[in-house]
Amino acid sequence: MGAHSSNLDDILEEDMHHWYTKFMKESPSGLITLFELKTMLEMNGMTEEASSYVDQVFFTFDMDGDGYIDFVEYIAAISLLLKGEINQKLKWYFKLFDQDGNGKIDKEEMETIFKAIQDITRSYDIPPEEIVTLIYDRIDVNREGELTLEEFISGAREHPDIMEMLGKMMDLTNVLEIIIRGQQRKGLN
Repeated sequence: MGAHSSNLDDILEEDMHHWYTKFMKESPSGLITLFELKTMLEMNGMTEEASSYVDQVFFTFDMDGDGYIDFVEYIAAISLLLKGEINQKLKWYFKLFDQDGNGKIDKEEMETIFKAIQDITRSYDIPPEEIVTLIYDRIDVNREGELTLEEFISGAREHPDIMEMLGKMMDLTNVLEIIIRGQQRKGLN
């Protein structure tokens, strides 16, 4: 991940005006729609789970719920993913996993997200079912089959191996780089 990190760090450290100019070239309206995000990510041929995951990512980045990602939301999302504190990232992961918005993550929700991530990254090292079983065996102390935000955060923080696994699985560096490469490619045209 080192090469990814330095490339993205360099990009984030660019002059904010320059970054804004790039954003406006990609989205002259100043807003990115879900369709535009999927186009940037070249979602053709992706599974339904992968498409659903991108939907969920979009809706968690769309902080005001207006159906668009504006420049402020865009920069906030990138900043959170690359430089956010552990608790901030865990809260974002939780929101992403909680697909039905009921304030709890069940095994199926978590497994769906991990399958989608694997479809997008094309990395199938560990079956999602095994990852979810490991996480629930360690974190779901009440054995209810679902995790609240508090259980999720405290459980992840108490188990560095799970924290590391979540960090690797939820690393969206490659997605951000696809968007950035798309912006750079369009800037060359």
